[in-house]
Amino acid sequence: MGRLFGTDGVRGQANTDLTAELALSVAVSAARVLTSSASSRPFAVVGRDPRASGEFLEAAVVAGLASAGVDVRLVGVLPTPGVAYLTDVWGADLGVMLSASHNSMPDNGIKFFARGGVKLDDDVEDAIEAGIGVHFDRPVGAGVGRVTHSLDGRSLYAAHLISAVPHDLSGVHVVVDCANGAASTVAAEVYAGAGARVTTIHDSIDGLSINDGCGSTHLEDLQAAVLSHGADVGIAHDGDADRCLAVDASGNVIDGDHILAILALAMRERSALTHDTVVATVMANLGFRIAMADNAINVIETAVGDRYVLEAMRESGAVLGGEQSGHVVMSDHSTTGDGILTGLHLLARVAYTGASLAELASVMTALPQVLINVRGVDRSRVKDDAELALAVSRESALLGDHGRVLLRPSGTEPVVRVMVEAATHDTATAVAERLADVVRERLAL
Repeated sequence: MGRLFGTDGVRGQANTDLTAELALSVAVSAARVLTSSASSRPFAVVGRDPRASGEFLEAAVVAGLASAGVDVRLVGVLPTPGVAYLTDVWGADLGVMLSASHNSMPDNGIKFFARGGVKLDDDVEDAIEAGIGVHFDRPVGAGVGRVTHSLDGRSLYAAHLISAVPHDLSGVHVVVDCANGAASTVAAEVYAGAGARVTTIHDSIDGLSINDGCGSTHLEDLQAAVLSHGADVGIAHDGDADRCLAVDASGNVIDGDHILAILALAMRERSALTHDTVVATVMANLGFRIAMADNAINVIETAVGDRYVLEAMRESGAVLGGEQSGHVVMSDHSTTGDGILTGLHLLARVAYTGASLAELASVMTALPQVLINVRGVDRSRVKDDAELALAVSRESALLGDHGRVLLRPSGTEPVVRVMVEAATHDTATAVAERLADVVRERLAL
């Protein structure tokens, strides 16, 4: 068995990989590890996205926490950053979010937050995994955890988001795609509360349609809605609303790199960009790096995953970081990536400058980028295969200074990702396809 925790918590197909039994066991161990230094009776905040499987997994997690002596506050369907925020503001010992983010409905996951609403370090995750199934003296009587339903968590989170907007959004018409996920419970209220005119699509919480042809991984409906409504901007979130991608008034996609560039310039303009530095992952487009260099903004590069972005931000003192996928961290306002917060700040920039989103996004020109997800291969062997490394080196040399290759195993899906940037789309496609063939040949199961 490989490591239980991936890039972002424990994730898998619900009731197959991620069972109620596993959820309960992980929760018991997490309770013991994360409350070991509690000075008073410990408590946890637990939320979920609307997936059907979240209902039984929530019950299992709550049972595990309470059986280990942890009181539980259930906040219901709420974005992941909302659970992180409440974990912090309420002084909870830990937070738990049940979500598989942008994955399809049959999947689910368990994300943990430590005190302060921060994601766990690798060593803490390892301690939780090592503690699964270990015997301990279980509390009895009054020592078992109690479970309550919080009635004010969502409103507290919404008020926090609105208070973080740097400029009123009046005059901006936005279409928001809630991905039939957690954003459906709060996004419309927040964007409207900040002054925008709001039209929402895919805002069901039926538990079955989350991320199904909608949200940040399927932008077609949002593009069509922006055009049909004559809106200024489209905002797309994923299932747990920790991502934000955008669409301009003409239906063009504005990805996380462009959003990060826009926010970096806006924050520096108001002297809020500490050290004139932004943190991005190795997946950030070369055009983003060029744009930041042209504007004298430093870029710190990390591995893929917002946990690594957060780690680099803590170490460097940077207050802005993010990923091309739309995870953006603004640490002055949030302990983790927050898609609605990101959308608010992006719209605030549009409202403040009076410029269109397309004009703001023109600060960077993206190089053509092709990503191929190779399935049916052993992703654990990526770093050890010499022939594969040689193929990557050979293709990188051919691209020279006008492109690059990134080949890595996914931390959230059973795939190997082959990403290529080049001066033309045809060149990037050809290189990516050649490398994908090598991956299939060398790493076949």
